[in-house]
Amino acid sequence: MRGFINLLTAILMTSPAMADDDKAGEFDYYVMALSWSPNWCAIEGDAKASPQCEDNTDHGWILHGLWPQYHQGWPDYCPTNHRNPPRGLTNSMADIMGTSGLAWHQWKKHGTCSGLSAEDYYALSREAYSRVKRPTVFRKLDQSVRLPASVVEEAFLKANPDLDADGLTITCRDGFIQEARVCFSRDLKPVPCGRDVSRDCKLDSARFDPLR
Repeated sequence: MRGFINLLTAILMTSPAMADDDKAGEFDYYVMALSWSPNWCAIEGDAKASPQCEDNTDHGWILHGLWPQYHQGWPDYCPTNHRNPPRGLTNSMADIMGTSGLAWHQWKKHGTCSGLSAEDYYALSREAYSRVKRPTVFRKLDQSVRLPASVVEEAFLKANPDLDADGLTITCRDGFIQEARVCFSRDLKPVPCGRDVSRDCKLDSARFDPLR
């Protein structure tokens, strides 16, 4: 028995640690996540007293993040030689990300895996955000509505003729429309999403809240 334990210990000590496998700059494509701010506030932001959720903030589709992605799975919290962004830089992203805290979190979890500096990662994130037209119809709502998730997808495809359905995913959470996720190549060309990203919400009656 002792011999078996010693053998098992030796195997474990020589096996590579999976947590150390992710390397900055090694990934296949990007997923850009756009979150409908009023819905996020209803799900969790109000409970956190997030400044993103204050009245008259007028946040609609905000940039949740630009995520390096493998064809299956994704890297996160990668070791990087680039310095962390200064507060002024994260503050400058709040106009499209809602808060500087989200910008900081996205850098630590996802930006470090891009292989880019924080400045270049945020610049690329802003460029990706600018390349997708957010449908204006949702900004015209004056009350909460319930709709199929497919309606949100159709609105994005109509506003962005260069996007294909296989490169766009609409997600739901807690009965709400949550996010629109768009897949980009490393140089921000639309590409099909991988299988673990292409999981559209199937709800026929998802809640969608109006601007605050």
